[in-house]
Amino acid sequence: MKRTTSVLALVAGSFLLSSLAMAAVKLDGIKCPVSGKDVKEENAVDFGGGKVYLCCGGCPDAFKKDTAKFAAKGNHQLLATGQAKQAKCPLSGGDLNKDTEITIAGAKVQFCCNNCKGKAEKAKGDEQVNLVFGADAWKKGGFKVGK
Repeated sequence: MKRTTSVLALVAGSFLLSSLAMAAVKLDGIKCPVSGKDVKEENAVDFGGGKVYLCCGGCPDAFKKDTAKFAAKGNHQLLATGQAKQAKCPLSGGDLNKDTEITIAGAKVQFCCNNCKGKAEKAKGDEQVNLVFGADAWKKGGFKVGK
């Protein structure tokens, strides 16, 4: 009986550890949507069904105070950290074409066609993030947070 209990405990522990390892979010290269600095895991807020990571203890309050201002960067971070998945083109809502994939500040994004891809590539910095991850684009792109 002791041996069976020990084996069951070992198996349960293995599943727990593998679940925790899979749930860990990779934050290398991820930037704070408020300050643009590197983020820390302990400075996170709930956003859009996931977690947005920030650089310091002051930024969570700033993010919560004006979520609309930081929403596109928050959405971008959800995709960049693997918490969100894309279903459609964020510019047209069309089906994705894997040949149109580009990386925007660490987040891989696909489009329906080269016209949408080109439009996204022409935009730079915050303009690009707002274009591809803003509220309308997030909805059109069918981005979903979850497992």
